[in-house]
Amino acid sequence: MPDRAPQPVERQLPTEESRDLIALVRDMIQREIAPRAAEEEEAGRFPREVFTLLSESGLLGLPYGSEHGGGDQPYEVYLQVLEELAAARLTVGLGVSVHSLSCHALAGYGTKQQQADHLPAMLGGGLLGAYCLSEPSSGSDAASLRTKAVRDGDDWIINGTKAWITHGGVADFYTVLARTGVEGPKGITAFLVPGDAEGLSAAAPEKKMGMKGSPTAQLHFDGVRVPDARRIGEEGQGFAIALSALDSGRLGIAACAVGVAQAALDEAVSYASGRRQFGHPIADFQGLRFMLADMATKIEAGRALYLAAARLRDAGQPFSKQAAMAKLFCTDAAMAVTTDAVQVLGGYGYTQDFPAERYMREAKVLQIVEGTNQIQRMVIARHLAGPESR
Repeated sequence: MPDRAPQPVERQLPTEESRDLIALVRDMIQREIAPRAAEEEEAGRFPREVFTLLSESGLLGLPYGSEHGGGDQPYEVYLQVLEELAAARLTVGLGVSVHSLSCHALAGYGTKQQQADHLPAMLGGGLLGAYCLSEPSSGSDAASLRTKAVRDGDDWIINGTKAWITHGGVADFYTVLARTGVEGPKGITAFLVPGDAEGLSAAAPEKKMGMKGSPTAQLHFDGVRVPDARRIGEEGQGFAIALSALDSGRLGIAACAVGVAQAALDEAVSYASGRRQFGHPIADFQGLRFMLADMATKIEAGRALYLAAARLRDAGQPFSKQAAMAKLFCTDAAMAVTTDAVQVLGGYGYTQDFPAERYMREAKVLQIVEGTNQIQRMVIARHLAGPESR
């Protein structure tokens, strides 16, 4: 059964321009994304042409400055665009979030010359990015990464393996964190690596339970030569850059989670309103009505939480704790809401004839990526009670 376009959500948008932007996104979703989402996900097809269209429409650089081809949009607006895209197809919504994450280091820490050289193509030139922090032996403990970059004159030689890379093998550029010094967080440096660099190769994509249209793969760096002009920030500053990017990226994941949950609720309400048992639509029965009410409440609470964190970011105030809270709450809510949506549809919810089972499979990964929800609890607790004593 093909997916319907997401039901319009009443948006909290600050300007007429942002309202027009959401209208543009919704029109694109109805024409280009929603009609083929279920079929292409089942086939494991990566929609590169959709990302090209998003780039041409100015939607891949929304939260960045217009001087380099960005959209000059506040995070409050950008995240609501992500929610709309994720509700239609998580592969697209999460893909835009990952691309924005991969641009963060250069936009925030690159030199003016680096930004002028690379950002226009990254933000609006049809390029697609990926973010390379995790490794086979360092996931949550990212500071223990082993990929090394060794200085060779005016170049760096990178060797190692990155894991769980969204867009691995299809990206045009990679923001790569590699060890250039001592063990621990102070010995890590960030680099901007072209996707066609000699010595860079991708393994076969992982076989995942959800998001089959989004390639996730290991990347192997075998003597990849990168000029020092592509080093982002100072030597040893890479881990701080990575953490800064993840704070913003977690808000992207939160918005995507709310989008998936909203799509699941829409499906559950539509089904419950049309399905009749004992002479009545099942939506008339109190037990099911209460379930739908709880699902809707979780979604509204999650949306309010990620928007509040986004407004702090837009105001230049600290938002790390709120970003962790939003990522934790919204992704847990998405898992609960999509599970309940399958239950509302009963046996049909467990079949691929309806999208509810896909939403449930997709929601699970959002509790894992960009810091597991256990890590989010550690981040929140650190803000509340300080670092742990060992």
